Amino acid sequence: MNKLDNIETHKKRLCKRYKELIEQAYNFRQTDSALSDISEYRAIKLLDKLNRLKYLARENSHVHLNKI
Repeated sequence: MNKLDNIETHKKRLCKRYKELIEQAYNFRQTDSALSDISEYRAIKLLDKLNRLKYLARENSHVHLNKI
C-alpha cells in the first residue's frame, strides 16, 4: 500500500469519527452542555487533522504526477 492509500484510509476513519462526534455533540446539547462542548471541541480538532491530510494528499498527488 502506498502513501496516498494510507492517507485516504486514515482520512476515511477520521471523517467517520468526526461525524460521530458532531452527532454526539448535537444529541448532548439539550441534556448536558459540557459534554456537548467537549464533543464539539474534539470534532473541531479532528476536522483540523482532516484538513491537513487533504493538503498532504494533494501535495503527494502533485509529486506523483510530476514523476510521470
